[in-house]
Amino acid sequence: MEALLLLGGNMGDPAATLGKAIGILGQSAGSVLSVSRDHWTEPWGFTDDRLFLNKAVILRTELAPVQLMAECLRIEQVLGRVRSAGEGYTSRPIDIDILLIENQVVNEPSLVVPHPRMHERLFALAPAADVAPSGCIRCRSDRCWIY
Repeated sequence: MEALLLLGGNMGDPAATLGKAIGILGQSAGSVLSVSRDHWTEPWGFTDDRLFLNKAVILRTELAPVQLMAECLRIEQVLGRVRSAGEGYTSRPIDIDILLIENQVVNEPSLVVPHPRMHERLFALAPAADVAPSGCIRCRSDRCWIY
């Protein structure tokens, strides 16, 4: 199956960190099929002087959705992300979100797909449009019903 992921970060060297994350995803979670161009954006939901670098990735994976999320969280931790309870929106070296997984709907405590706030976030939609301009990550057709 194919998954649309959003990577972002604004601490340290975001370009290097996201590059490492993409490399690790390709080694541990599947095959990276497409990567968006760089999108530099203002923080969303909080204030910080540092811009976020955001990239979308289409990943072909055999992992189940919850397993893929666990692997994304592991990669975040390897690359320096420290999560704390009640963290809210804050600066971070890396964040990996699953936006879509083909036509799947997932509603688990640890994962909701499609991402419930994706439509509110230009910083997610713009990179996603680079790699899936029709909105379909399965067939990339503008006539497809899978969005």
